[in-house]
Amino acid sequence: MTRLKGLDLLALGFMTFALFLGAGNIIFPPSAGMAAGQSIWFAAAGFLLTGVGLPLLTVVALARVGGGMDRLTAPLGRVAGTALAVAVYLAIGPLFATPRTAVVSFEMGVAPFTGNSDVPLFVYTVVFFAATLFLVLNPGQLVNRVGKFITPVLLAALLVLGGAAIFAPAGEIGVTAVSYRNGPLLKGFLEGYLTMDTLGALVFGIVIATAIRDRGVSEPALVTRYSMIAGAIAAAGLSLVYLALFYLGATSQGIAGDAQNGVQILTTYVQHTFGTTGSLLLAIVITLACLTTAVGLTTACGEFFSGLLPISYRTVVMVFTLFSLAVANQGLTQLISVSVPVLVGLYPLAIMLVALSLLDRFWVSPSRVFVPVMAVTLVFGIADGLSAAGLTEWVPALFTALPLAAESMGWLVPVLVTLAVAVILDRLLGNAHAEKSSSAS
Repeated sequence: MTRLKGLDLLALGFMTFALFLGAGNIIFPPSAGMAAGQSIWFAAAGFLLTGVGLPLLTVVALARVGGGMDRLTAPLGRVAGTALAVAVYLAIGPLFATPRTAVVSFEMGVAPFTGNSDVPLFVYTVVFFAATLFLVLNPGQLVNRVGKFITPVLLAALLVLGGAAIFAPAGEIGVTAVSYRNGPLLKGFLEGYLTMDTLGALVFGIVIATAIRDRGVSEPALVTRYSMIAGAIAAAGLSLVYLALFYLGATSQGIAGDAQNGVQILTTYVQHTFGTTGSLLLAIVITLACLTTAVGLTTACGEFFSGLLPISYRTVVMVFTLFSLAVANQGLTQLISVSVPVLVGLYPLAIMLVALSLLDRFWVSPSRVFVPVMAVTLVFGIADGLSAAGLTEWVPALFTALPLAAESMGWLVPVLVTLAVAVILDRLLGNAHAEKSSSAS
């Protein structure tokens, strides 16, 4: 039986950390921290639940079933499972996550020198996605080499940035914004959606499990154990990054109070603390990190959709790259505002999918639990998404009157009630089936 040594596990953990560390991990904590102000630690705790805890659980769930997202969605049936997978891949691909990599690197690396106008953004995104398409169509070993170079450099840059945020803050912790005064823990929980890491984990989890098996580990229990260790290492790293960036944002109200997003907060802080040289260095590192993330996401989407549809890999990645280019030119603030309702609707599905998968040993027939619970989650998730988009007139009054509906968590109580009923019926029907079988024999 092959077992991994300490250094192998550490390397696996750093690989997992690199998979998850992208644009969203860097830009959202500062803006959440600035808005949280004096409530920073409650908001940060909520953020860590969805930004770290859920991705870790997703990695474990995928390792336990020994496959990709298709294994997790198997109890839903092929059609429903495929539909959910398509939604997840589109969200982490051309709709939101991939365009965001280009816009974040532009606003952090180029906008401070050219201004945040349409023409520089268009020129930059054309070059960015041209490079992405080149790497996706001709990957070879180039992406791996760049990834191995980028990860330690990015870690070093984040270490310097986090250290500066803690030991050289721009000011005192600021006041709490209105949106965080009531329920900062829940608000931080919802802000953690924006990292998209749980959705990313549904795609990357199989990569981690495969990497473990490639090292000669075949025992399922060991694969699960090593996935948990790798996920824990990545979670520890992400937690430190998030906490440092939360504190950076909370102490930067005096210099970046008018910032519209986390990129502007970070850029202002780095310029304030390190000057132009520091801003340029951080811009280069973030740009390269975002480029490798864009390549990874585009490649994953290309492989998934070319396997699902009678379309070649080259065609899929070319179409998705052009679409990402068009979306990216809407700007970061607009992109975030559009993505929030979609993520509010999609994340409950991901949360319940992972939870039900981790508890699969308790179900007599998984489909009898998965199908009704996920169906109710979908209905109420859509209602919360419409409310988050400001389309409350489209949502029946009953939905808006539910507990936590105002906080985009109206799905929670109906789903838990459905789960309780489904579990009872599952046990009753399962026992009845067993009794019939025994009497027949």
